[in-house]
Amino acid sequence: MRIYEYAQAPNCRRVRMFLAEKGIEDVEFVPVDIARGENRTDEYRRKDFNGKVPVLELQDGTAIAESVAIKRYFEELHPEKPLFGRDPHEKAVVEMWVRRAEFNLMFNVGMCFQHTTGFFADRMNTFPDYGEDCGSKARAFFEQLDQHLENNRFLAGDYFSVADISMLCALDFGKVVNLRPSAEQHPHLERWRDELSERPSARA
Repeated sequence: MRIYEYAQAPNCRRVRMFLAEKGIEDVEFVPVDIARGENRTDEYRRKDFNGKVPVLELQDGTAIAESVAIKRYFEELHPEKPLFGRDPHEKAVVEMWVRRAEFNLMFNVGMCFQHTTGFFADRMNTFPDYGEDCGSKARAFFEQLDQHLENNRFLAGDYFSVADISMLCALDFGKVVNLRPSAEQHPHLERWRDELSERPSARA
């Protein structure tokens, strides 16, 4: 199996961190330089017509795009040490927080990055005001996260899950556009991030 990735991208980091937590090592990583547009070639778009990373390529040639789909595939192959939840209640809570990580944080951080840095200015119209607005929404979400984590060790209570991985990678990516929680304003969020950052998988 191969995973096509751009190592600096947060969605690729999410998959790497997930595999490290599972102890899965029999995967080949193939670099794709999205800054140079290698993901926009016809050859790459045959793997994912959206031209995104990461993409998992199976031995039979099947290509699976989208980081959550890739992680779910490996969860089914390696169900022990489940990271998507251990019972129906927990699975629903984890899914809820995965979606919140996607829409409340990763989307807003991503739009801030794309529309204020010029990284993709050669291939998309950018609207800096929109990017700044998305950044403000991400900052506002820090307060909600901090309140939740005041009484919860992880996003799903005392259970470390794929939701924590998704949220951490989105939060850390915010550093590139100066979207950072502060220890003074968000002590519980900082405690959570520091604890997760100490996990070996965070350096995968």
